[in-house]
This record gives sequence, C-alpha cells and structure tokens, in this order.
Amino acid sequence: MTTREDLARTFLAGTSWAGAEIRPLAGDASNRRYDRLFLGGDSAVLMDAPPDRDEDVRPFVAVARYLQGIGLTPPRILAEDAGNGFLLIEDLGDDIFARVVERDPSCEEAIYAAAVDVLIALHRAAPMPGLARFDAGEMAPLAALVYDWYLGESTGPDVPARAAFIEAFSPVLSDHAECSVTVLRDYHAENLLWLPERAGVARVGLLDFQDAMLGDPAYDLVSLLMDARRDVPEDLASAMIARYVAAQGLDRDAFETRYHVVGAQRNLRILGVFARLSRRDGKKHYVDLIPRVWAHMMRSLAHPALAPVAARVRADLPAPKAAILDRLRR
Repeated sequence: MTTREDLARTFLAGTSWAGAEIRPLAGDASNRRYDRLFLGGDSAVLMDAPPDRDEDVRPFVAVARYLQGIGLTPPRILAEDAGNGFLLIEDLGDDIFARVVERDPSCEEAIYAAAVDVLIALHRAAPMPGLARFDAGEMAPLAALVYDWYLGESTGPDVPARAAFIEAFSPVLSDHAECSVTVLRDYHAENLLWLPERAGVARVGLLDFQDAMLGDPAYDLVSLLMDARRDVPEDLASAMIARYVAAQGLDRDAFETRYHVVGAQRNLRILGVFARLSRRDGKKHYVDLIPRVWAHMMRSLAHPALAPVAARVRADLPAPKAAILDRLRR
C-alpha cells in the first residue's frame, strides 16, 4: 500500500524541492500535517491534507489567491497536488503573534492594530466570489454543537433543549448578524504571523483561512479579541474595536451589539468543538481552554440583545467546574 510518505516524496520529486531536508512542524486541530523543508539556505512548508480524512486543499488555494490579490499576506502557493492533498507553500516563519507578544509585551498594541487594519482592508475589498453564506441558518446549528458535545458529554444529551436553543437564537442572529464581507473564521494570535520587514497590512501573515465564508464584519474581530488561547487585555480590546469602528465610519453601540451577538455564537460553538476534540479525537489539551471560552461567552450573553437566549443557555449549560472538565478529558 502506498503511504502518505511515499505520496509526499513523489509530489516533492516533481518540484524544485526534491531532496530537501524535512522537519515536522506543529499541527492544528484538523487532520492536516505540516513539515518544514530546507534546501540550499531556503525553506518552505509542506501541507499534507489527506482527502480520505475529509481534508481538501482547494479551498486553501482559492482563498490564498484571493487574499494575495487584495494585497494581504497568505503563504504563496509554490506547488500543489489537490488530488492527493499536498501543497508546497511559502514559509512565513515562526513569529506568530502569541509568541511575539510573549517575548516583547510592549509590541502588543502595535501588532494588534496591524491585525485590525488587515480586517479593515479585507472588509473594504469586494468579497471573495462564490463564498457560502454564514447566516443564521448556518450559525445557530453550529452554536448548538455546545449541546451535542459540551452538554451531551458532560451531563447527558438534551434534544428538546437543543431545539429550543436554536429556535430562540436564530431570530437574534437574523436581526443582528449580516453577510456582507469575507470572514476568515479563525483569525487569532496563533494564526497570525508578524512580518515587520514588510509594509502596511502586508506585515501580518495569514494562516488557516480555508473555511472562509460570507459573514458579519464583527466576526473576525471577535476571533481576534475574544481569543480562546490567550487573554487580550480589556483596554486593548476596547481600543481595537474603536479603531475598526472609526475607520469604517460605524456607530459604536450598534457595532458592539453585533460584536456580542456573533461573539456568543462563536464561543458557544467553540465550547462544543473543544469538547468534541477531547472526547472524540483524543486532543485533551483543548479542555484546558474551555474556562476562558466560557468567560467570553458569558460576557457576551450579558448584552441586552441576547436576552431571548441568555437565560436558556445559563439554565441548560453547566459551568466548567473541575468535575465537568475531568469528565470531558476522560
């Protein structure tokens, strides 16, 4: 049987990177694998996305080319084998935002401002053609993953509660979330790279954008500022919202309503996803992030626009205390 390693070697043999030294890179929450290649003083990254594990490199390629076309910095596509699930892409380095800020906290505001400027540029551009709509009909069932995996795997499934949640949340999303811009949907400090040698919005390298959809302008700002993996200071988050609102000429109160509505949706979904990653996929470390996500979710649910759904969520979902988290790990 042909292995993924055999297929990768065959793919690389048809590129200028045949014979490169290969070193593994850290993976992500998906089934994709990454290796860094070294050859003659240069480096590149090999993405291995097995089609038989529901991976598809074609959306990554399409979104990368769109982003590059509007002046942003995704990795350049150096070679591709969509049939077997391989991409050779530009190596943008290791300076992810989270690591840069850990090394030098004084740069946090500057690099977050650059990330917000990327969203401003993205939202001023015409949306990528052909994107699926990230509307209430899509968002509400995704938020209900919290009932399937966080609630279902901690205290037991509750099908009527799940249905009632979707019924309550759908009109809130319809009223406050629109589909007007390209949203990358995983725009946070471990998917952004700092490239200070470049200029303007090109200083922010972009990763993990293959799930882009047509959605609400607040969504990627929520991803950035309600980060599941690191604490973003409240004053910094407020300043970044103000930066976006001022640049786009928006009413801040109206925008913050949308910010909290899509923030509740995103964090409810993430609670479900992290529980699923632990229980189904054996990636137990995601459980450690759940308390932070819960705090984000509860903060958004306090907004008056979410009153139709907040009481139900508080009644249905147990807080992530030690016993719940231990059960999710097991």
